[in-house]
Amino acid sequence: MNRAAKVGIAGTCTALLVLGGYGAYNIVHGLTSESTGDVQTKAAHSFDPATVSTSPPSDAKAVKLTRAFLDSWSQQRLDAASSDTDAPSTAAPALHGYTDGLHLTKLTFGQVVSAGPSTVTSGATKVTFDVTAEVAGGTWTYSSAVAVLQSANGQTAVHWNNSVLYPGLGDDQSLTAGKLPAGASTAEVVASDGTTDLSTFPSLRDIAATIRQNTKPGGGSTGTGVAVVDSGGAGVKTLKVFSKGKAPKIKTTIDAHLQAVAESAVKDSPLQGKPAGTVALDWRTGHILAVAHTGADGDIAVNGIKSPGSTMKIITSAALFDKAGLTPSSPAPCTDSITANSQTFHNDPGVTANPASTIAQAFTVSCNTSFIKDGFHYLVNNGDASALHDEAVGVFGMGSWSIGGGVATTDPSIPADIQDGDQAAQFIGQGRVTATPLFMASVAATVRNVGFEQPIILPGQHQDSAPQQISSRTAGYLQSMMRSVATSGTAAPRLGGLVGVGAKTGTAEEADHTNGWLTAYNSRIAVAALVEGGSSGVNSAGYVVRHLLTEN
Repeated sequence: MNRAAKVGIAGTCTALLVLGGYGAYNIVHGLTSESTGDVQTKAAHSFDPATVSTSPPSDAKAVKLTRAFLDSWSQQRLDAASSDTDAPSTAAPALHGYTDGLHLTKLTFGQVVSAGPSTVTSGATKVTFDVTAEVAGGTWTYSSAVAVLQSANGQTAVHWNNSVLYPGLGDDQSLTAGKLPAGASTAEVVASDGTTDLSTFPSLRDIAATIRQNTKPGGGSTGTGVAVVDSGGAGVKTLKVFSKGKAPKIKTTIDAHLQAVAESAVKDSPLQGKPAGTVALDWRTGHILAVAHTGADGDIAVNGIKSPGSTMKIITSAALFDKAGLTPSSPAPCTDSITANSQTFHNDPGVTANPASTIAQAFTVSCNTSFIKDGFHYLVNNGDASALHDEAVGVFGMGSWSIGGGVATTDPSIPADIQDGDQAAQFIGQGRVTATPLFMASVAATVRNVGFEQPIILPGQHQDSAPQQISSRTAGYLQSMMRSVATSGTAAPRLGGLVGVGAKTGTAEEADHTNGWLTAYNSRIAVAALVEGGSSGVNSAGYVVRHLLTEN
């Protein structure tokens, strides 16, 4: 790190119309030491900052003083230069720091002209000038200005502020030249291809910024130039680049092509502008391949915590298979309504009652009453009211995930102590049961992978494991039933005809509207989507999911 020029009192000067009448003034001197005679001459200067006149000095007087100040500065007679200011004790270390921080070898000034009364410093005349500095790495040119005051006795002085060194420098900021400091360049957060910048995707800008802030980048090389640094030496702003460095990169698991598809999918015209969120995973690894969302409530793809509706029947079915020993052909009568703990539940419109229904048939048409009846009969009434919670945690890895890079996600919830009507509602993803598209994509991934892989967005990020592996028996049952949903069940209008697809739709009631859900997988990805205000899962989230399944 180059030693930086320490800057004193803050201040800026606003450029005014440059007045004519003064010839160009250019100082070209070698850097020399200050003589004793110069110090004595400057010591005799009698500007009194306590008696500053309200009348600005004349243009000629202001330019004369500025030329003397710049002459001393260019020759490195810095104590003499500082004595031409109204704050010598502040100006002297700042001028010395400028020289040291920039590794200055030559300093010239040109176009020293009056700009008239200052609009920033009351009672001052503004004088502008151009600076050419030979610094570590190259030549740096810029424009600056000073405000010249006069005291009651007619003596003049440069009013010291940061813009004398460089316009706009703040308190505790300084200048450095040579190797650009850390922070003067920004690391790129990129997709898995190593090149696509995630900040180019609207849905990932906040995520990319969070990852950049919390993750150490790899590779890259530092360029050279001039930069503003803070009091700790961290780069604030690059002012001049002499040689370009290569920005370090942070590679993520995002698939650039699939992300582009997802960005478009959540804006599909059938959604009519409703808030939507989607997540796609590589079901083999848990790598997050795409995250996209719309709406004003933030990222509903990973933080949209809502009742997941009938997509929860995947976990309900798994609990019935694992804990009650049922199979897809076990009875699950589908009635028009059912009352549980004094609360009556109905099916969605279009579901036909079938007293002889099996679990597989009820799953395909998404019959609510079938799963409430079996859930109560085989689980709650047998003293296993927390079966759905235990299945979600034990087999599907529900918990507090860290996907990497400090990116916040909202945890799903299936309380273990559900009581009263919520004991029935949990089996159809209502009541106190909540989830996110991220979690529901992981549920589908667990089924397809025959095992839980915790979602992550950074390769190599630690992945929590589920307490137990989903059995191949249960996974096989669920794959068969989810395939039926896609080919001939509630998801068929959107996903029918797609090869190797398994799915589950969901429609959840919330206040005065419904939310549409759909989670699915194919031979490569698992995906889930949520559309707030969607009339049904298939007719809202179904459009989003289809885009992703057919474009990878």
